[in-house]
Amino acid sequence: MLNVPPQAFPAPSSQQRVAAGGRAKVPLKPGRSLMDWIRLTKSGRDLTGLKGRLIEVTEDELAKHNKKEDCWICIRGFVYNVTPYMEYHPGGEDELMKAAGADGTDLFDQVHRWVNYESMLKECLVGRMAVKPIAAPKGISSTLSEEKKQLNGMLPEKKVLGASAKDLTPSYDWFQTDSLITTVIYTKQKDMNAELVIVDCQDKRLRGEIIVDDHSYLVEVDLDHAVQEDMAVNIAEKVGKVEIILKKKDNIHWKMLGQALESHNTFIKCTERGLFYRKCKLVSKMEVTHDTKLLCLMLPRSTHLCVPIGQHVYLKQTIAGTEVVKPYTPVLPFLPLDFKEPSRHDGAHIYLMIKIYSCGLFTQALDHLQIGDYISVSNPEGNFKKSQVQTSEDLFLLAAGTGFTPMVKLLNFALTEVGCLRTVRLIFFNKTEDDILWRNQLEQLALKDERFEVQFILSQPTKDWVGNQGKISSSLLSEFVKRSRKDSKVLICICGPTPFTEQGVQYLKDLGYSQEEIHTFTA
Repeated sequence: MLNVPPQAFPAPSSQQRVAAGGRAKVPLKPGRSLMDWIRLTKSGRDLTGLKGRLIEVTEDELAKHNKKEDCWICIRGFVYNVTPYMEYHPGGEDELMKAAGADGTDLFDQVHRWVNYESMLKECLVGRMAVKPIAAPKGISSTLSEEKKQLNGMLPEKKVLGASAKDLTPSYDWFQTDSLITTVIYTKQKDMNAELVIVDCQDKRLRGEIIVDDHSYLVEVDLDHAVQEDMAVNIAEKVGKVEIILKKKDNIHWKMLGQALESHNTFIKCTERGLFYRKCKLVSKMEVTHDTKLLCLMLPRSTHLCVPIGQHVYLKQTIAGTEVVKPYTPVLPFLPLDFKEPSRHDGAHIYLMIKIYSCGLFTQALDHLQIGDYISVSNPEGNFKKSQVQTSEDLFLLAAGTGFTPMVKLLNFALTEVGCLRTVRLIFFNKTEDDILWRNQLEQLALKDERFEVQFILSQPTKDWVGNQGKISSSLLSEFVKRSRKDSKVLICICGPTPFTEQGVQYLKDLGYSQEEIHTFTA
């Protein structure tokens, strides 16, 4: 077990405390950290109050347990006694009480569906609901039973989105040669690109996911025979056709593609699709500052994954027997000064800039990873759209600490591919000079492109610091966030600790900027 001093995690000032929808986290009492909770679940103490029994829970019985001192919650048909977890919940007791005595599935999915609640709350499991909970389970194709018989290239009738949307629903087929198996997905989209296609082939299991706006189409089968590790993905962008080409291990004739898995051939909202992880190898670890490191993770050869600008992935580690998941935004290996993607940024690697907290359970475990070790990495998530930048004339980036990470790819994209931008300004908040990430690269970039300007602002400068100092404020933003012209189209992106982000948004609105002109990066 890791010997970690008890402390709230992530650290209160960490950008990692930002949650989906800007959900603020509360300071935890001493002795109420994640590690303390893991210790409690392994102590042998009866956390359910049922002495190890599992029961069926009716809706009436569930509704009785709706107080802080007696709180049961249902998530996807399973009921948990979360009373002992109240003081350990980073979002606070009030957040849990919103679902007290009821089905909390929808609330859970809105706030943090990426959390592995089954692992975190396994010792709090009361039992199953005796009747179907109000919240519907994650969508599964109504044609599932037919598809499970076999896949032979025939396309089943789709009913996931209803008859009116049938023509817009993607479909698939497959064919073979002596040495190849090709699965073809017809997305019916005219602007398909590599970022919208995610493919994994692991242990004879093929998983191909297509992102269509806020929906996800999935092909997921246990292949009929073994295939080689090499895989090719071809995308015909203008016609929306995606080919997944696998090499047979043995040159034999396949009678079918394979056996359908539970979510195969479904077209549902992305938020209803469970997160998928693959194991990535740590291939390098470099120091960026005294407490921040740049990790390079290599994707498996049989994975096709490109993380879009402004999106994050989740890392999953098992710590003291409990699965722990945290979000991080991939960056580039460095800021390209010639405005070209670096050669090693080839889609086979993911770069993460991570601040290591001395008492941070998750980041300490990350820091102890050795070169060659593996860590689970999820599919990307996020709601940022490139079009927000492509229609802007002035781009302002407000970053605090590791809130700089979403800005890295955004900077590169803006200066490389957006011709209508007149101004790109980064206002970068840190405590000290030693905390500034990639300072030299940012200064070189400002010299290289006259559209780009960077302002470093320190809250705890030394007496030798001649630059700007202070914290985010209305007066400071009024000085640095200005339209280049009276009618300029502006985009302001902001990322940092929760108080920084919330205060920044309010100051910007007070200065007359609209919600449509402000994008907050949250995870």
